[in-house]
Amino acid sequence: MSLGDKIGNKAEDVAGKAKEAAGAATGDEQLRGEGKADQAKAGIKDALDSVKDAVGDAADKLKGAVKKD
Repeated sequence: MSLGDKIGNKAEDVAGKAKEAAGAATGDEQLRGEGKADQAKAGIKDALDSVKDAVGDAADKLKGAVKKD
């Protein structure tokens, strides 16, 4: 995962927390729900990026093992 992706995901998470807090403070349940959804979306993106990194690392290891043989 690139640094830009990490920063973007964190920014989306923080914005979601702010929306959720603003919704809670004003009694706006729709805004609160949007904030929670933004946080969930950021978490899913982080998880997918981690899986991509793990698959890439495994592929690199396999390529290295094949070249040695």
